[in-house]
Order: sequence, then structure tokens, then C-alpha cells
Amino acid sequence: MQFKFIDKQIDYDGKQLRSHWIYEQLNILGNAIVCFIGKADVKIDNMVDLQDVKDDAFIYSEKMLHFIIEHFNFTLKETILSQRLFICIIQNTLNKILGGNCIERKGDDLFYNNKKLSVSIATISNVSGLIHVGINIESRNAPVNAAGLLSEININNINDLAMELLQSYTIEHEQIRHASYKVRSVI
Repeated sequence: MQFKFIDKQIDYDGKQLRSHWIYEQLNILGNAIVCFIGKADVKIDNMVDLQDVKDDAFIYSEKMLHFIIEHFNFTLKETILSQRLFICIIQNTLNKILGGNCIERKGDDLFYNNKKLSVSIATISNVSGLIHVGINIESRNAPVNAAGLLSEININNINDLAMELLQSYTIEHEQIRHASYKVRSVI
């Protein structure tokens, strides 16, 4: 599992959630998680979540911390489980920073004071499992009642948070891989 923080603004429109986008952009081949900061503006045509399409619920944020994750040869269920694992890592990390249980998880979404903090989707391509997680940095002009890392929670060093989340997810997956190697089968 490789990771990288992209130190340039990239606006997320949903087209980035495709196989080999990480390789095309960063020359990182294989399982990877990358992060960047930019706005989110996902129109219905680029939505993966069919319920959101049905509800005409587009995604917009003026500034988000975006994560794209790609796992090769993952099933949809494995991808969703990895998505939920990453959401729990984010929740635990933020609650540790805030010194309490301020961040609530409902499925694959995070909330702060009943305001939506994140968006997330997991899907598959013909070769890989793909995950996008976006965490609001700013909440103004969002189409839902939203919270932001900077605007409401007052987390100022977004880059440090991003690196901690990248490293935590990578370590978790390396530990999972190691755990699968160290056991024998039982019959």
C-alpha cells in the first residue's frame, strides 16, 4: 500500500474515481491512497451513488480534503469494508484531536454537531475497488447542513491531519496483510 499527499489544488468532480487515475496522475502503480485539497462539484452525470442520483442530490463543497483509494482485485464488499474502516480511522483521529467523542459516524458518513462533515462512496471497476472520501474544510454554500474542519471544528493544520490519515490507513492495511500471512488454516 502506497500513499501520497498531492501538494497542489485539484478540484474533484467525480471523474477521478476510476481505475488507474492514481497511476496516470502520480506514476504510483498498485494499491494506493492519495490525498489532495480542492473544491467538490459532482454533477448528477458523474454520480456513482444511484440513491443520490434518484434524489437529485449533487455534491458541492467550496473546499474539501479529498482521498482517493484504489485496491486491485477487491470485490465490492471488500471495498465497502475498507471504506468503512477508513471512515472509522478518520472518526477516531478527529475525536483524539478534539479530546472527546464529538465526531459521530452514521454508516459511511461523519457528522459534527449533527452537521454533515464528509461524503464517501465505494465502487468497483473491472480491475479494482475504488473509494472517494471528502471531508469538508469549509462548509459555506454546501447543499446540506454541513460542518467544516476549519470553519466549525477549528483544525488549522489540514496537511498534518491528511498525512496522519494517509499513514494510519496504510499501516492498517499492512497489518491486515501481515495478519493474513501469520496464521495457518484449520480443517
